[in-house]
Amino acid sequence: MERAELTKAGSLKGEITPPPDKSISHRAVMFASIAEGKSIVRNFLRAEDPISTMNAFRMLGIEIEEKIPPIPPLLKGGEGGFGGELIIHGKGLHGLKEPFDVINCGNSGTTVRLISGILSGNPFFSVLTGDDSLKQRPMARVINPLKEMGADISARNGDKYLPMAIKGRRLKATDYKMPVASAQVKSCLILAGLYADGTTTIIELQKSRDHTERMLKSMGANIEIDGLILRVKGQGSRVKELSPIDVTVPADFSSAAFFVAAALIIPNSEILIKNAGINPTRTGLLDVLKKMGADIEIENIRDVSGEPVADIHCKTTSNLKAVKIGGDTMPSLIDEFPILCVLATQAEGVTEIRGAEELRVKESDRIKAMAAELKKLGVELEEYPDGISIKGKTSLKGNVVESYHDHRIAMSLAIAALAAQGATTINNPSCVDISFPGFYEELKRITR
Repeated sequence: MERAELTKAGSLKGEITPPPDKSISHRAVMFASIAEGKSIVRNFLRAEDPISTMNAFRMLGIEIEEKIPPIPPLLKGGEGGFGGELIIHGKGLHGLKEPFDVINCGNSGTTVRLISGILSGNPFFSVLTGDDSLKQRPMARVINPLKEMGADISARNGDKYLPMAIKGRRLKATDYKMPVASAQVKSCLILAGLYADGTTTIIELQKSRDHTERMLKSMGANIEIDGLILRVKGQGSRVKELSPIDVTVPADFSSAAFFVAAALIIPNSEILIKNAGINPTRTGLLDVLKKMGADIEIENIRDVSGEPVADIHCKTTSNLKAVKIGGDTMPSLIDEFPILCVLATQAEGVTEIRGAEELRVKESDRIKAMAAELKKLGVELEEYPDGISIKGKTSLKGNVVESYHDHRIAMSLAIAALAAQGATTINNPSCVDISFPGFYEELKRITR
């Protein structure tokens, strides 16, 4: 069994540039592929999930040129990171071709859910599948509303799970009130709405990440946003093509979060995290950390390709305070739940996180996983159907822990290991390559 062993860190010092944003990398490839003409995507995340999206669109007839950096995909700190550059020759909304084989989306829920909205409006047959983990994740949340729009879709186990077969056809607009807060479902319906006759209305429960709306609007899509109500005007028979893009992908805040947490809980630490995206629909963790009393400063705020970007300066904070987090906050920190659990172990009092039931159906059951593994490290906690409560401040003790083949679980446990007495062994640690190739090497580089 593959393993990684980590021991307690003395301190963390230095600058890092996290990997490019995974969500934006996915979307840039997809939207450029259905635009008319040549697009350039700079600082593309060369990790397993976005590469699944790139390979999918190659199977659909899109030519994608890659300019790969001459260094291995390890982060070196400072400017640049390790993102590659793509030149994508888009063929317009109706220029995709029927794939010769089944499209394997790997472990990527973003790939399969967003591409299903595009394929539903294209007049050919396609089949989507994924790895064992993705085959257990719920697909009815996109299949049901797409069927309301007239899509011809069938999937395993009563249209619940992959593999999924799609016979593309002309779609009709719909009014859809989302039962869960999900940027993936919202984005799927926005994309399907581009192909539909009429105006598709999407009503969100809470505001989810808005990278799709930002990028598509910049490309000329007719999208109106009024609070939690979003309207997409479809093209119908009058095709108005999307304009190509030239975008630079910012560093991924969700990847930066692990180093923010490490700096806060490891003694005598100070880290400058550069070029991080700070889109307000993604940075709920920063709001929570302010309430916990974290020593964090946001510096050099600027706009990069329509996304807010900044540098994050963070230092050890020995007096973190416990907080209570409810459902309204969760959509903006959904990916940060595992590392927030680690932070809670080092905060005085009982931290309670609720409204996180969506995490039961991510790459793993992240609530169950974090509860089980933190207990192994000596943490006193209680698990709920929709969250967890964690008692701090805990003196963590090294142990053998499981990653559940989930990149965010593995990275969170690695940060906990740096704060724990003795050695911690993480089983199946290479799942971090889903979003952060070179994670362990970068952690080692700044550890003193």
